[in-house]
Amino acid sequence: MALWQGRSRRKPSGGMLRPIRKKRRREIAREKEFATLGEERAKIIRTLGGNTKVRLLRGEWANLFDPSTGKMERVRILSVKSNPANPHYVTRNIITKGATIETERGIAKVTSRPGQTGAVNAVLLKSVED
Repeated sequence: MALWQGRSRRKPSGGMLRPIRKKRRREIAREKEFATLGEERAKIIRTLGGNTKVRLLRGEWANLFDPSTGKMERVRILSVKSNPANPHYVTRNIITKGATIETERGIAKVTSRPGQTGAVNAVLLKSVED
């Protein structure tokens, strides 16, 4: 089933809005493809206007920022601990923005959108040394 990103037929009050035109092909959304844990794999997608997005399909590395030292480091992702977007994403190891991941250095929070940017950027919350 196609996902449609056009205007709703209902007003905020619940009343009906009269359609000003039919649905357009450009208003159809793409099917969801989640960034999961695994061997690195990405896909380049053409967007409106000929621009491109890099969609991360699988990822095993994160660019980790340590606020105490102010440095970035590339670390391996071990597992997904929690995901506020959907609790079922944890069992499937799906990485989205806001997800809490376990890395080699400790617990981190994802700050990037892997499905849009093609990379997992995270901020260290609790290190292994603590």
